[in-house]
Amino acid sequence: MSITYALSQVAARSSAPVSLDKPVELGQLPTPALVLERGAMERNMRKMADHVSAAGKGFRPHSKTHKCPAIAQLQIDLGAVGICAAKISEAAIMLGAGIPSVLITSPIATSAKAQALNALLGEYAGRELLLVVDSVQGLAALQGAIDADRRLGLLVDIDLSMGRTGTREVETMLRLIDAMMGDERFAFRGIQHYAGHLMHIEEYAKRREKSLVSWSRLDEFFTALEQQGIPVDIVTGGGTGTYDVDVLVERLTDIQVGSYIFMDEEYRVLASAGGSRFEDFELALTVACSTISQPQSKTITVDGGYKAFASDSVNPICDDLPGVEYRFAGDEHGVLLLGEGQQEVQLGQVLRFAAPHCDPTVNLHDYYWVLEDDGLVHSAWPISARGCSW
Repeated sequence: MSITYALSQVAARSSAPVSLDKPVELGQLPTPALVLERGAMERNMRKMADHVSAAGKGFRPHSKTHKCPAIAQLQIDLGAVGICAAKISEAAIMLGAGIPSVLITSPIATSAKAQALNALLGEYAGRELLLVVDSVQGLAALQGAIDADRRLGLLVDIDLSMGRTGTREVETMLRLIDAMMGDERFAFRGIQHYAGHLMHIEEYAKRREKSLVSWSRLDEFFTALEQQGIPVDIVTGGGTGTYDVDVLVERLTDIQVGSYIFMDEEYRVLASAGGSRFEDFELALTVACSTISQPQSKTITVDGGYKAFASDSVNPICDDLPGVEYRFAGDEHGVLLLGEGQQEVQLGQVLRFAAPHCDPTVNLHDYYWVLEDDGLVHSAWPISARGCSW
């Protein structure tokens, strides 16, 4: 009953963009407001699509970054082979909005979640739903819940050093595939390998080297598959931090990039192949905050704190105020530290900040306020998968 209720609540969410009655300036937004520059985002999308295509690869972008079916559809329109989702509820949002192929990148191991998958397979029989598995127990949960007339594509998740999800045993991989092949409800589709802990290595050469080494360590897994005569349709993984590295891996079929569409300060502080900062993609996502108080001459308070920005990494940055430091000052507030000779900031100003980490920052907001090339906000796009953590 709880799964049925949870799925019904997800299905009831709206995903359609809403046009405003009249375009508004940034200063008219209810701050803190999540602002999406549509032009910059679409340029980022096209750049990635062209990049992977030139390398002969596909891309399967991760919706955990944007949590918005309208954005996922733009990625599909640009040639994405499918969309990734971190969790079942996120996948339900994407499937319900018409996304044709969704890969859930986290394994499950409970009967309740297996039953939820079974319900999705029944509801969206005409669309492709894929899932990663990494344990006999997880596969057993699926075997106990998926109806005989339903079909689920499975990938084996392989981990080498991250220590989050995935098996490190060739024997486990082969055992899982053998069980899939003996059950007509399941089809072995391929391999997932995600080394997320490498995405934010600051030095580009070291990040490149470690990513290529990580992929090369999969050789024993692929050798075992070849010896057993098992075909592998999909080899997926990688991310924004190694987008220009992982496409060099011959076996890779598609890359699971996410943050490239928005960018954030956590990525921008890294070195790239071309410089000391990761500026391969434009900053398309910012949080607009208003200045509301000035208790001291060299500080000014904005109305965005922990409830407006994810705080798991670096602090927010205002590109329009170079050298001004932001510090969290509680749930609702942040304080800007103004140095000598720096640009004066007035009360009542609206300032825009690069998010520390875009994915969890997006999860704090209900809408994207979509800024068009004319400098006005014309629409609001629901963040339909906000809070979809199960």
